[in-house]
Amino acid sequence: MPISPTNPGVYIDELPSAVRTIVGVPTSIAAFVGTAPRGSVTDPVHITGWADYEREFGGLDRTSDMSYAVHQFFQNGGAEAEIVRIAAVKPKNPPADGPTYPAPAALVLPAASGVAADAVTLTALSPGDWGNHLRARVDYQTRDKAPDAADQKSFNLTLRDAATGATESYLNVSTAPGSPDRLSVALAASALVTVPASADGKLPAADADVPAGRDPFPDDKGPGHGNWYVTATDGLDGTATPVVADYLGDSSPVKDGKQGIYQLLKTDIFTILCLPGPPGQAGAAGILPQAAKLCLDRRAMLVVDPPDAWHDVADVARAAAPGGTGLPLAGDPAARNAAVYFPRVLLADTQQHNHVRDFPPCGAVAGVWARTDVARGVWKAPAGTDAGLAGVVAPLVPMTDPENGILNPYGVNCLRQRPVFGNLVWGARTLVGADVLADQWKYVPVRRTALFIEESLFRGTQWVVFEPNDEPLWSSIRLNVGAFMNTLFRQGAFQGRTPRDAYQVVCDATNNPQNDIDRGIVNIQVGFAPLKPAEFVIIHIQQLAGQIQV
Repeated sequence: MPISPTNPGVYIDELPSAVRTIVGVPTSIAAFVGTAPRGSVTDPVHITGWADYEREFGGLDRTSDMSYAVHQFFQNGGAEAEIVRIAAVKPKNPPADGPTYPAPAALVLPAASGVAADAVTLTALSPGDWGNHLRARVDYQTRDKAPDAADQKSFNLTLRDAATGATESYLNVSTAPGSPDRLSVALAASALVTVPASADGKLPAADADVPAGRDPFPDDKGPGHGNWYVTATDGLDGTATPVVADYLGDSSPVKDGKQGIYQLLKTDIFTILCLPGPPGQAGAAGILPQAAKLCLDRRAMLVVDPPDAWHDVADVARAAAPGGTGLPLAGDPAARNAAVYFPRVLLADTQQHNHVRDFPPCGAVAGVWARTDVARGVWKAPAGTDAGLAGVVAPLVPMTDPENGILNPYGVNCLRQRPVFGNLVWGARTLVGADVLADQWKYVPVRRTALFIEESLFRGTQWVVFEPNDEPLWSSIRLNVGAFMNTLFRQGAFQGRTPRDAYQVVCDATNNPQNDIDRGIVNIQVGFAPLKPAEFVIIHIQQLAGQIQV
């Protein structure tokens, strides 16, 4: 606050700094949307390694393309991911002879009163057969054990997932309404089960005592083990497969909204979106436009797997040619935030005795993007001899250079196997990268650099809101945005020998007329000269005339 000097002397006044450092956002957080045998179906789960995926979603599963895609992502250099599990949703009136739908397992704790209606029923945290491996044990060896068992109100609950060995213990919990140690409050942090509010006031029966030194959850509940625990039942994976409606879900913010791919609206940031294994050709066509629109809104890129109908180079060429079915997202404005890769890749499936079969390439490609970002920067094309595909046996369709030359002008990125270098990403165009379109967002690194700058500036200029809109604010904006852009210039993100050639930041009276100021608008113009990949290297060779004099 201003100083009001009263007597002669020295006064100290701390002034606010005009420096507001803008930090670049992450560029390689991948989001995967697909099926899994277990895991949350209502909220995305952030993971930082393959071990996290195994713990949350059950690891590799031969019915889940997403599990292999996530594994390939981390194997190829990925570090962070958001996982969205999709499960078939049971309709209100399913046909009697129709498929079964995923259902969570129930863990019924018999009532201490012996009345079946007083049993406490815990529910597996997510649907699937995995919940049938849950076990629970109740005992009354609590800190406030009452002299009379009839007065006992608190108990101990121990849970175990027999498939993974994960164990949770809850001591001195109660189902008494209003108790600070309520079971429902304790289980709010459980990674295994939930408890309904209807459990309040019900007491579970104690299980038989376990001899000292014995495991209370033996796999064999035979003679001598007693009734030491109860086992969950009725968990179902279901025979129904997710359909387009399950993937699209609901984007509304109301209760039970933001489902399907729109669970990603609950995340802070993701920059790469993969949809490994959506249902069929028609299903993928219904999902991709919405996924691309989501990426456009969130400033992310969509890695598109080759459609099922693309069996060879001729199929792709026919689809792209006039009269063909068209490339994915053809004519969609959001296509500038998407890139397609062909063909699928062959991997040794460890879940089927290392039998080699084909998989969608999006996970491996996303890993290459992440690895390139760390090693070189988001402005480097994630392709070339440095963009090796780890863990890939070979592309499903081997291609020659002329065949590659057929697809490249259409904006289809090829996965190639080249001598010495092995399996590589050999293309860096977006889905508006066809030569005939002549689009400014032709190249993946150019588009991703722009998205990186946009998101960084969007987050780094939030402090500007409600500041006095005049020259002091404008100069502060130029200082901070200019410092951010200069950092990128020094890292080699732009063309040009000097900062003046590489970028510009304009925020002054020339682009902030009084009419905009009166409407509460401050205009910031940021321009940059992007680096474009050396897609075609042409070497001119000339034979000199030797001793001939001219």
